[in-house]
Amino acid sequence: MPGFKARPPAEPTILLDDAVVRVTRWDFVPGADTGHHVHGMGYVVVPMTDCKFLLEEEAGERRVDMARGQVYRREAGVAHNVVNGGTEFMSFIEIEYK
Repeated sequence: MPGFKARPPAEPTILLDDAVVRVTRWDFVPGADTGHHVHGMGYVVVPMTDCKFLLEEEAGERRVDMARGQVYRREAGVAHNVVNGGTEFMSFIEIEYK
């Protein structure tokens, strides 16, 4: 089937979900993805490993490499699919604020 991509799913583990935040650990084998989604809340990402992100967005694909511990924040409304674009396992913590 042309254009079809079979990827393993990234594995989310909810670490905390209360009235203030939801904290999720995301684990990705090489090539794994989150599936396309829209963030309903603002969030902070903390890489637990070096990460080679392949971000599939409406405007196209882009690659972002982040070192372990390098933090970034985005507002609600972000729409994308996050893919492990590297050859090594990657993991990050996502903190969504309610």
